[in-house]
Amino acid sequence: MTVVTDTPLARRIAGKPRVQVTRHLLPSVEARMSELFDVVLNTQDRPLSRDELVAAMNDCDVLVPTVTDRIDTEMIAAASDRLGLIANFGAGIEHIDLAAARARKLIVTNTPGVFTDDTADLAMMLILSVPRRLGEGSRLVRDGKWTGWAPTAMLGHCIGGKRLGIIGMGRIGQAVAHRARAFGMEVVYHNRHRLPPSIETMFGARYEPDLELLIAESDIISLHCPAGAGTHHLINAARLKEMKSTAYLINTARGDLIDEEALIAALASGEIAGAGLDVFANEPKVDPRLIALPNVITLPHLGSATIEGRAHAGEKVIANIRFWVDGHRPPDQVLEGWA
Repeated sequence: MTVVTDTPLARRIAGKPRVQVTRHLLPSVEARMSELFDVVLNTQDRPLSRDELVAAMNDCDVLVPTVTDRIDTEMIAAASDRLGLIANFGAGIEHIDLAAARARKLIVTNTPGVFTDDTADLAMMLILSVPRRLGEGSRLVRDGKWTGWAPTAMLGHCIGGKRLGIIGMGRIGQAVAHRARAFGMEVVYHNRHRLPPSIETMFGARYEPDLELLIAESDIISLHCPAGAGTHHLINAARLKEMKSTAYLINTARGDLIDEEALIAALASGEIAGAGLDVFANEPKVDPRLIALPNVITLPHLGSATIEGRAHAGEKVIANIRFWVDGHRPPDQVLEGWA
């Protein structure tokens, strides 16, 4: 491998770049990577330890991590000067210290947009399932405790006419709004910035600048904001108390957004009616108290788990690497924190 040019934006490489992939990807993606790059794959799909990640960062031109790999300041500082690109598999980049990457003139890319519809579909599934008590009903049948149909048995709530409060109106939030409108829901959203009127009209959505008011007046709240210092425990004990006792909380974004201890207390006491959770604070560990609650549906981080989405994400990773290798700015370079 010969480095021909070196800038903060790109690096032209003669020959195949050394690429370290931290998790097992789709066979089609790995096969294409093997054709194009000198690639090291993780065929066992075992999450790498911190030391193993640092070792990988010292033996490659490109690191391809996922959300399960936390890349912090010390790890970036310990990386070899050979490392020039962190091509993240996934849209979220909160697990990568962008400021440290900038200081080392490392390029960081992600795969935005590829999981929008997949995650929105899953959020809508939970919005439909939790009020209709699908989790409870499924367990009832599986455990052999269903005694038959009755006029007052397993009554839930319909969602038509209910108010859906969306917190975070980016790509996924908008896709959820689009789906919710088809089910006759009233959509209200809170966002750092108000959307243009044309987009609000398209989704039939109303902007609510007061987050506390949105929380207090929504029948279902769905979280679609990124994790970070400003959103850590966005839903805490105080805000759970503001929710209606008949309201439901849906989270397909990041577990860090919710104070799980406070959520468990609110669900167990009937302070809120139920929750649908695809993400958790300490993944893959899930608090057994959450699993035991009958009014909670817990899923194993399935938001992006479609063959089509994962294939598309792999294609984006490959494209970003190839642009960088050819000396061009990668199309999905994360610019936050860059001058």
